[in-house]
Amino acid sequence: MDFLVPDIFLVEAIVNGILLGGILALLALGLNLIFGVIDVVWISYAELVMCGMYAIYWLYAVHGVPLPIAAVIAIVFVAILGVLVHKLIISPILGSAPINQLLATGGLLFFLQSFATLLFGADFRNIGLRLPIIEVGDLFISFARLLAFGAALLGMIGLWLFLKRTYVGTAIRAIAQDREIMILMGVDPKRVYLITSALGGGLAGLASALLVLQYDVHPFIGLSFGPITFMICVLGGLGSMIGGFVAAFIMSQIISVGGFYTSIELSYVLAFLLFIVMIFVRPQGLFGVKS
Repeated sequence: MDFLVPDIFLVEAIVNGILLGGILALLALGLNLIFGVIDVVWISYAELVMCGMYAIYWLYAVHGVPLPIAAVIAIVFVAILGVLVHKLIISPILGSAPINQLLATGGLLFFLQSFATLLFGADFRNIGLRLPIIEVGDLFISFARLLAFGAALLGMIGLWLFLKRTYVGTAIRAIAQDREIMILMGVDPKRVYLITSALGGGLAGLASALLVLQYDVHPFIGLSFGPITFMICVLGGLGSMIGGFVAAFIMSQIISVGGFYTSIELSYVLAFLLFIVMIFVRPQGLFGVKS
């Protein structure tokens, strides 16, 4: 009857996939929120996360600021960065062709990577904090990943409550559903766009505070999360927050369980393969609406 006993390492891979899915869902939520409301894809979204990670490293590891305070400052810092990105780069090209918007945000991606390299060099840096490993029977779970999953879940619930229970949140959801009608009803879209950019930046800041507990920071850390976050958003349906949430856990399980049976590198290849197949089968994404 040994075949009925689940492989403990497989269970561990599934649990790790769920924990990774929480972080990916948080990133996809921020990117989907911006696309759903402003109708622009921030290719450089993961580089905002990199900026937040460097802010925490600089405050906590270099200047000794307590970690919770450093995390809050980083979240506010990245939220302000989000507003600046919208004011200086997105707003002037809102009415232009989508390819111009992609090129502009792609240019910002390379600018932020180069600027970080100029300031901090290409070295890998970490905050030097080692959190314990939790042992549940034969199962070993990283406390940092568990903490990140819980905080990401709270962040998503907080955003959901904000969008459902506040006047500004209602305006954001209304503009995401019908931009033209809401302008005729007197809603100021520029103000809503700024608030949305700040929220999207704040979510990237929260993700940076959670990722810096698990990963070293370097100028190209965004490449580890940017492509997979973009794939998740497209797979779930661009602009669909529920779709992004579901797709994040599908992708994280492919990466984690696929890595268990093969290798991490091959698991990413499998995730990209699924993405390509899904684009052919259902180009609007799992929860997207065919235009």
